[in-house]
Amino acid sequence: MDVRQFLLDAPETCFFTCYDLLLHTKDGSVHQLEDYNEISEVTDITTGDCSLEMIAALYDDRSIRAHVQRTRELLSLSTLHSSLSTSLALQQETGQGTVANSDSAKTEIPEHRSLGFMEDVTGSLANLFQSPSKEIKCVESIVFSSFNPPPSYRRLVGDLIYLDVITLEGNKFCITGTSKLFYANSSTGNVLDPRPSKSAPESSTLVGLLQKISPKFKKAFREILERKTSAHPFENVQSTLPLNAWLGLYPIPDHKRDAARAETALTLSFGSELIGMQRDWNEELQSCREFPHTSPQERILRDRALYKVTSDFVDAAISGAIGVISSCIPPINPTDPECFYMYVHNNIFFSFAVDADLEKLSRKQASDTNSKVQNLSLLPNSSERTSNKLSHVTAKVSSGDKSNGQGTDDVRAGTALASDLPAETQLSESEQATYASANNDLKGTKAYQEADVPGLYNLAMAIIDYKGHRVVAQSVLPGILQGDKSDSLLYGSVDNGKKISWNEDFHSKVLEAANRLRLKEHSVFDGSGNVFKIAAPVECKGIIGSDDRHYLLDLMRATPRDANYTGPGSRFCILRPELISAFCQAEAAERSKNNCKCEGQVSGNNDSHQGDSAAEAVTSEADEVSATSDLQDPSKEVKYEAAHDCGSASVENLTMCKEICFNPNVFTEFKIAGSEDEIAADEENVRKASLYLRDYTIPKFVQDLCTLEVSPMDGQTLTEALHAHGINIRYIGKVAERTKHLAHLWDLCTNEIVVRSVKHILKDVLRESEDHDLGPTISHFFNCFLGNCQAPAVKGSCNIRQTKTQKKDHVSYQVSGKPSRGQGKWKNEGSARVKQLTCLNTSSDSLWADIQEFAKIKYQFELPEDARSRVKKISVIRNLCQKVGITIAARKYDLDAVAPFQISDILNLQPVVKHSIPVCSEAKDLVETGKVQLAEGMLSEAYALFSEAFTILQQVTGPMHREVANCCRYLAMVLYHAGDMAGAIMQQHKELIINERCLGLDHPDTAHSYGNMALFYHGLNQTTLALRHMSRALLLLSFSSGPDHPDVAATFLNVAMMYQDMGKMDTALRYLQEALKKNERLLGEEHIQTAVCYHALAIAFNCMGAFKLSQQHEKKTYDILVKQLGEEDSRTRDSQNWMKTFKMRELQSKKGQSFNTASAQKAIDILKAHPDLVHAFQAAAAAGGSGNSSTAMNKSLNAAVIGEAHPRGRGVDERAARAAAEVRKKAAARGLLIRPHGVPVQALPPLTQLLNVINSGMTPDAANNSETGERVKNEANGHAAANGSGGVQEDKSKQGQQEQAPVGLGVGLAALENKKQKTKPKVTTLRNYK
Repeated sequence: MDVRQFLLDAPETCFFTCYDLLLHTKDGSVHQLEDYNEISEVTDITTGDCSLEMIAALYDDRSIRAHVQRTRELLSLSTLHSSLSTSLALQQETGQGTVANSDSAKTEIPEHRSLGFMEDVTGSLANLFQSPSKEIKCVESIVFSSFNPPPSYRRLVGDLIYLDVITLEGNKFCITGTSKLFYANSSTGNVLDPRPSKSAPESSTLVGLLQKISPKFKKAFREILERKTSAHPFENVQSTLPLNAWLGLYPIPDHKRDAARAETALTLSFGSELIGMQRDWNEELQSCREFPHTSPQERILRDRALYKVTSDFVDAAISGAIGVISSCIPPINPTDPECFYMYVHNNIFFSFAVDADLEKLSRKQASDTNSKVQNLSLLPNSSERTSNKLSHVTAKVSSGDKSNGQGTDDVRAGTALASDLPAETQLSESEQATYASANNDLKGTKAYQEADVPGLYNLAMAIIDYKGHRVVAQSVLPGILQGDKSDSLLYGSVDNGKKISWNEDFHSKVLEAANRLRLKEHSVFDGSGNVFKIAAPVECKGIIGSDDRHYLLDLMRATPRDANYTGPGSRFCILRPELISAFCQAEAAERSKNNCKCEGQVSGNNDSHQGDSAAEAVTSEADEVSATSDLQDPSKEVKYEAAHDCGSASVENLTMCKEICFNPNVFTEFKIAGSEDEIAADEENVRKASLYLRDYTIPKFVQDLCTLEVSPMDGQTLTEALHAHGINIRYIGKVAERTKHLAHLWDLCTNEIVVRSVKHILKDVLRESEDHDLGPTISHFFNCFLGNCQAPAVKGSCNIRQTKTQKKDHVSYQVSGKPSRGQGKWKNEGSARVKQLTCLNTSSDSLWADIQEFAKIKYQFELPEDARSRVKKISVIRNLCQKVGITIAARKYDLDAVAPFQISDILNLQPVVKHSIPVCSEAKDLVETGKVQLAEGMLSEAYALFSEAFTILQQVTGPMHREVANCCRYLAMVLYHAGDMAGAIMQQHKELIINERCLGLDHPDTAHSYGNMALFYHGLNQTTLALRHMSRALLLLSFSSGPDHPDVAATFLNVAMMYQDMGKMDTALRYLQEALKKNERLLGEEHIQTAVCYHALAIAFNCMGAFKLSQQHEKKTYDILVKQLGEEDSRTRDSQNWMKTFKMRELQSKKGQSFNTASAQKAIDILKAHPDLVHAFQAAAAAGGSGNSSTAMNKSLNAAVIGEAHPRGRGVDERAARAAAEVRKKAAARGLLIRPHGVPVQALPPLTQLLNVINSGMTPDAANNSETGERVKNEANGHAAANGSGGVQEDKSKQGQQEQAPVGLGVGLAALENKKQKTKPKVTTLRNYK
């Protein structure tokens, strides 16, 4: 398959689809290669003299249609996803011969765009997209002829298909596709003439035939191949699951005739195969899991097969869910109420889940008019009815009903328990299949899949949100649709614990999985008082399928319940696995401490010990989980740190960590058996974990936010950071309340709460809307949300969701137990129209009232009174569109208008998917090991590990995967450390392309990638190209975070550094002053980042010769550092040294010290003409003086630049960033030449540095230190040196902890002599800024 993929990508063979491969060996034998065979299994080709031959194979109905489809794809450039970075690099390459003044004009472009557009974000929406590439037309049309299907007598001679082709010359051909070749037949009218035409051209491929009959086709096809070949290989690769874009092209492109597109759309079958039998998803998946996986190669093949099958399943599930929601697929039980509808299509089982969160809002609203009815009828929490749903539906439909949305084909035929219950009771207990249960079931399924216990199976699963509905898709459990097993339930309960099934063999497998998931084996009572020993949630179902495999389903509680939420309706409030892992590590470290011979420790101090030992555990684990999503990957490093004072071994710690297990059934309605002490201990264990979350993890996370160690940019990255630290989204209100003192964090949290509240309300509106009203409904909703729409004068108040009459209906419906899902669909059309009119009559005031009420109910958070005016409109609409799947036009919106959105602005509504596609554990382990090697300075070993991980992921997932981007990022880091800037740029470019394709054009990680590219290009002295990339990074940041974010200020510092190196000091000062204003406004006047800005300004003023201003700004830096860090901190002392330096420079300038600039220019010209002299100066700098300050500076720079080579500050593996500053020291200790000494970023030492060596009389080392010091100052103190968008301030704080030169604050008293001389003529510019 790898060979076939290579041939499919190669331009010479890309249009061949149907062929066999013959391997000719040295001894003359010939072997035909099968698709899934390893060549090494056939013969040894390492000896040489072997060749591969492609021979045409016979077409059949399926393969010939696939060939036509492939030909159509090749003739279009729509599959080419060109990155802006590629275009910029090509422009730079072609424009290198331009004169210097034109280059300087180009560099001004980022200046205007960076500072100007940040205040006009809506005007920049259209800049997100490149101008679409001009399509190259090869042929007028290729369509299936109306002569199809071939008549029987023609099929007997090999005819398979007929095509009508119109060439660019205007000639019309009817082409016959046979089992062997394609040829033009003689048909001209309405009668088929199968004889070959007079010219009788023929070819084994359709492209080959078209090249023979159309010269224009041949020329245009060559141009297309050249265009695709010139692009980056990753730009031609198709993504497995294409990303939903929230912005669409504007003006909207013309919709042109395309017969091929029409044929494809009209023959859609919602994901099922057009020809042949439907795929048995479950059998494919389970067979792949049974692949051997003892050797690395076997594991790669197994992971590849699992990834491919699961990806195909998710793709088919999306198509099927669209068909289900659009009523194009009939239910298998049409006589039942709609809430019980189940669908089976393409061997996938579909069922609906209901948004129970929204019903809490409607209950509260309804309670205002009928509190007594509410109290009687609505108190039973939704989760109880959710879990009961299964049993009742099972009795009614032996077809694997999974009606509670959490997915359970499990409805086993053997359960007739609920058959006697009245229908209305069944309805009321079944209609509350909540979003939460579906989400939790997916998480539980993924956890058990990662546990990977032999003999224990799970179903493939995906959750699709579309048009307000949530559909749960699962592979079909074998035998469940036939109902051929009455005893299929072997484990768990289908009736909330009234009757529990148990099987010893099944229990042994579940127990093995429980040990890996930190679940405790415990005893429970059933309804009859019998005791059963289980190791899973009671409501899980262990079923034996007709294939005799053991399936475990309904895994909504794979982690224990959150003891902080135990009220009604909170059954599915469970702890996150990341928190469980972090807590276990902290607890194990604490126990290890207590077991050590630390006699002075008093047992009463346990709580403080736990907090101390857990500090590093939480941060490190959160980083690790975000990068790897690994439930069982405890950090040995953390364990050593946590218990280092008592010398405990990590093995002992690991054992203790594994011994900490949780009972998943405590704090539930199930009756736990065992002694009271044991039950109390289990409850206390869960309670401690919950308190650990509330009292330690959340405050620590908020502290990290305040210190900018974690720096989320938008709602998505905030969610990832919360999850990485083990914090559930329901705690976001608690996080927000603790961040009121920092404006950007307060806005970020409140905006996310607003968006999540609006999302639920909008989904309810969409669910009640007819398809033809979706555009008007969404545009009106957006106008109510972001505009100021007033409702027309109507009697009574109008609500976005319900009129009073509807509320009354809703209450009576709740009492009677009628279903709520899809109310608009099974009521009459007039009622649906009333609902639609109600929505369109909604006002902004009523919508915001609902938002505030929902936020209070769901997140226990009171939105501020000015939330409506403070909301960041572009960031919020972007976040909402991504969560709901809406695409709007990328035009300039007047968001201050009453109604900023028009119906024509709503371009698309797409499904949003959650899935359980597996990750490659083999590559994940290699990456983790590589990060450790990188931290130890073992560059060659780290490069080998990251390269191997990259190769494995390429085989398993293909290049378009987020984990592949991670590998590219780390490879760029290693190459940077090794001094290979060009290689680092190549890897960084790959990461950028993957992030654009997999995460989105405006994702914060994509912005970080552009920032990294900018820093690397700047290192190669390609500053113009670097500034263009930095401009793009700022544009992307304006969408995700808006202009008011510390990372934007940090990026300004980087831009200022680049302009400063170009000698454009006036422009550099503008960026520095803007960065200072942002940091003072967002972080406060006494924040360390504000001190960083003051210090950068001091350096800039020094470069301009304004030493008095340098002293003033450095004094402010010093005052802040004294207050924040104390006088003894190394950074504070260095700031004091800088003040002395500036004072000395001022005194020297007053004495009128002058330099011979003419001789300096002559020296520069000589050095330009003789590069060998450059190396001589470099060697002199390396040999002269003491290298301590330079080495320390290089460490600081390393942390600043390379620590940012990955998007930091969002819970994504901070360990690599923390260790980056140590890499150079350890690598140097190993004798590695990792980069020319004293040249940390640029490939050659700046000529200005050599000028200063010549003119100033400084030692070479001092001059070298000077240049490096400035760069350290701008990059490290800029907090975003290599990321272009922020995060390096974390490195800054950590440098001081490692007793290195403070980031950007100190490299010696003579550090800035060179810049003074370099920019002395520009002193007059300074007066404009005094």
